[in-house]
Amino acid sequence: MARERLREISLWGVPLMPSKAHEGTDVVLRKFLKAKDYKVNEAFDMLQKTLIWRRENDIDRIIDDQDLAAEFGNAGYLCSRDREGRPVCYHVCGVFKDRLFYKKTFGTHLKGDKFLRWRIQLMEKAIQKLNFRQGGVDSILQVFDLKSTPIHGTKEINSLSKRTLFLFQNYYPELVHKNIIVYAPFWFYTSQVLFSRFMNQRNKKKFILARPHKVTQTLLKSIAAEHLPCEYGGLRRNNDDDFSPSVKAQELKIKGSTVSRVEFPVKELGVTLTWDATVVGWDVTYKEEFIPDDEGSYSVLLQNQNVEGSSTRNSFYISEPGKIVITVENGTYKKKKMYYRSKARTTVPMYILLS
Repeated sequence: MARERLREISLWGVPLMPSKAHEGTDVVLRKFLKAKDYKVNEAFDMLQKTLIWRRENDIDRIIDDQDLAAEFGNAGYLCSRDREGRPVCYHVCGVFKDRLFYKKTFGTHLKGDKFLRWRIQLMEKAIQKLNFRQGGVDSILQVFDLKSTPIHGTKEINSLSKRTLFLFQNYYPELVHKNIIVYAPFWFYTSQVLFSRFMNQRNKKKFILARPHKVTQTLLKSIAAEHLPCEYGGLRRNNDDDFSPSVKAQELKIKGSTVSRVEFPVKELGVTLTWDATVVGWDVTYKEEFIPDDEGSYSVLLQNQNVEGSSTRNSFYISEPGKIVITVENGTYKKKKMYYRSKARTTVPMYILLS
């Protein structure tokens, strides 16, 4: 019976016994070897402890716990993939500024344990999106958003973060490709020094700290604009009926002290053109207008303002041939990048429906 159980042993859905001839076995075992610098005995000990921990904490069934997701879902979520196809997991620490949510999470040690199980559940959900095969995507990207993190909860958040770091470092080796920290408050830099004492050198190299004015720029190095949520300067929106992430964004490089234009020509009448646009770092003058082909018709100014923050979206019903023109004036000496996309769909004007 014991030998039979040994044959069935698996981790993250991958059989570990070579007799199963599973393509992912070597990939999973190599993660433990790599985490221990290919020291076989230490890697085997790490694997054993991982399997024991999972059995004792019933980790294989943690995904089925719907109460965890309902209670803590606002603190983190999976959203799209990075440029290499890795699932991206966002952790939103600003939710803890709500004192009721904070108390629900850190009020007692037992509540902290429950939140920790939710973090494990989120990791397990991300793992389900991986492909443990040669050449497959076998790691995730994590983004930690520390904007509005309450300073009154620093001690409790740090304590729970250390426990999470310990668990992931010891029981999920080499499953996190990078950790990108954005909007870090001043106190975080002090706590980062303390955190580093609990990390091995390999994991220290996986942390990227994005300076506040370079958050979008840093994230776009790893995540394409169409996959990056708009609150971080990308084009992706929740429950988007107009664009899917498969509609790729175009890139325009804007030199300093120049004016650049993007045009969307439209010859077909009776369509509504919708477009997304974002300029990394903004600090530009941004204008949108419809210019008809007929010189006797009037141009329509749609937007003309200095833009900051997240991406912008607009639409315009085309009743005559022309083009949408986006003009970006970069008054700074710095080079900037603009990402944009458009989509036309046939529509019926409201006045026709009401007539």
